[in-house]
Amino acid sequence: MKAFPHALLIGNGPCCPTAALKKLAKTAGFILAADGGAAHAWQAGVIPHAIIGDLDSLSPAVRKKLIHTEQIFVDNQNNTDLEKALDYLLRHGCKQCTLVGFGGGRVDFSLGNALALYAYAKRIDITWVGDGWKIYPVYQRKTFQARVGARVSLLPLTTCRNVTLTGLKFPLTNARLTLGTTRTLSNQAARRRFTVSLGGGFLLVYQED
Repeated sequence: MKAFPHALLIGNGPCCPTAALKKLAKTAGFILAADGGAAHAWQAGVIPHAIIGDLDSLSPAVRKKLIHTEQIFVDNQNNTDLEKALDYLLRHGCKQCTLVGFGGGRVDFSLGNALALYAYAKRIDITWVGDGWKIYPVYQRKTFQARVGARVSLLPLTTCRNVTLTGLKFPLTNARLTLGTTRTLSNQAARRRFTVSLGGGFLLVYQED
């Protein structure tokens, strides 16, 4: 089975600008479109290696244009196209994945996609990219590069213990964050590198470009 160490996964939601998508595609070893995300890829001049999902959002016109691209039908209505795609990438040994087109649009889908990352964060290094922002799932120590002054928010999805923040305007030391807290919204990068570490739990780090 062929391995895909680094993949770009393109969803059907509002996408990043064309130039940004092309740049991401150049650095990815494998490009996978989740169902209707194939249209975003095609419009940007990016040809995915494969398309996956229940294919209900894949228009006949795009299907015809990408006739030589592998189309993987997964008949499972109990999970999302994002989960189908990540399961596929994990089976192919993917270690790092960049997501685009999974935020914005329908709020329930955006929230569902954010929650779905919980099950995958320990098995694959995920970066979720939008128009002017990135989201990183974090369950242990992680260091980030940032523009000084960039907005940074932490969104705990479980109870997080011993949370320590360095390199941000408002640091923390061994703090306890619970689901629903707004304490860690709208922080700022004080240096070009900042670190988030936690002794247990799971959170999302939102960072503006």
